[in-house]
Amino acid sequence: MNNTLHTINASRLSERIHALAEIGKIEETGVNRLALSKKYKEGMDLVRKWMDEAGLQTRYDNFGNLIGRIEGKNENAPAVMLGSHIDSQPYGGRFDGTIGVLGGLEAVQTMMEQGIDPDVPVEVMSFCDEEGHRFGVGLFGSRGILGKLEQGELERTDAEGVTRRQALIEFGADPDKLEESEYNPDDLKAYVEMHIEQGPNLEAADVPVGIVSGIAGPRWLTVELTGDSGHAGTVPMGKRRDPLVGASYIIAAFNSLVQSEKDAPSVGTVGDLEVFPGGRSIIPERVTFTIDLRDSDQERRNTYEEALMNIIERTASEHGLEYTIHDDGGTTPKDASPEIMDIMKSESSEMGIEPPVLMSGAFHDASNMAEACDMGMIFVRCRDGISHNPAEYSTDADIAVGTELLYRTMLRLVKE
Repeated sequence: MNNTLHTINASRLSERIHALAEIGKIEETGVNRLALSKKYKEGMDLVRKWMDEAGLQTRYDNFGNLIGRIEGKNENAPAVMLGSHIDSQPYGGRFDGTIGVLGGLEAVQTMMEQGIDPDVPVEVMSFCDEEGHRFGVGLFGSRGILGKLEQGELERTDAEGVTRRQALIEFGADPDKLEESEYNPDDLKAYVEMHIEQGPNLEAADVPVGIVSGIAGPRWLTVELTGDSGHAGTVPMGKRRDPLVGASYIIAAFNSLVQSEKDAPSVGTVGDLEVFPGGRSIIPERVTFTIDLRDSDQERRNTYEEALMNIIERTASEHGLEYTIHDDGGTTPKDASPEIMDIMKSESSEMGIEPPVLMSGAFHDASNMAEACDMGMIFVRCRDGISHNPAEYSTDADIAVGTELLYRTMLRLVKE
């Protein structure tokens, strides 16, 4: 990138990223900053301090979100929001989510320092509990402001038995006043999020940033196969009803299924498998496993799901097994705004870079925000595609390029 076009303060941004990484630090490069924990509050308070110093109006809402805002010439116009999250996995890295929050702050602070008055309000949002590790369901803050929380979410407990309601109260929020923190559909004009890629594509292409075309929608199922338990040494092979053998066939067929359309961004994962009763010398009686099917194309995902159902039914019949399939939900794929993508492409060209267009297979708060307003995302290259791990790493230079693109995109969006 041409350094003469480098407007944001890259050194200030880097200093903040690494200062925040000291809160909840594990080992040399890792972070453990679970949502609504004491370390999380300490981190959010530090970010709020930086927002205050930059001149933003700051507040916490009742979902545990931190919002920094500057008014526009038209205070009644819908706002442009930049953001992400600073909560982490228990064995996480220092860049996931964080660069989106601090990059958003850097973009807005740079605009103010340049003496640019936006036509519309601008907000920097640090969403609460994107990761979902502590209470089992993530994207809490972004779902919350849109009125999309599930029934009973406040009563979910962490590993120590603390409910989300208790954690919110300890954080300083009032879970009895959640509706007061919800946004109206007309409150937002656009949402733009910068995030590390969490994949290998940008590194393979040797480019610092990418433009996200959309976020894949996951489909979650739990499959249970039931057969007959028995002694491993006495039941003849031809007489067995072994659900683990059936599960093996299904899992292998599922893996082949999602690779059947060449170059399609379809992915399928069996991430959890339980065998009952479990023992070296026991034929299993019951096997339960999870299905995670993701695709950016809803029709193709539906086709794969139907084919998977047929595979399960046929395999159960062939192996003499009973089966049940539990619907664990999911979301529809979300497309990025073509207009925002065009702005990013135009501004990238001015910066002398040509970012590839990528689909996100991972969840982000942007997935929810796409239901409320135009959404755009910028990916930043990360080493070896590693994330949710202390080895997670993006260079200061790449983050600066992404933040410069975020800044330029924001400037285009804040004009009426």
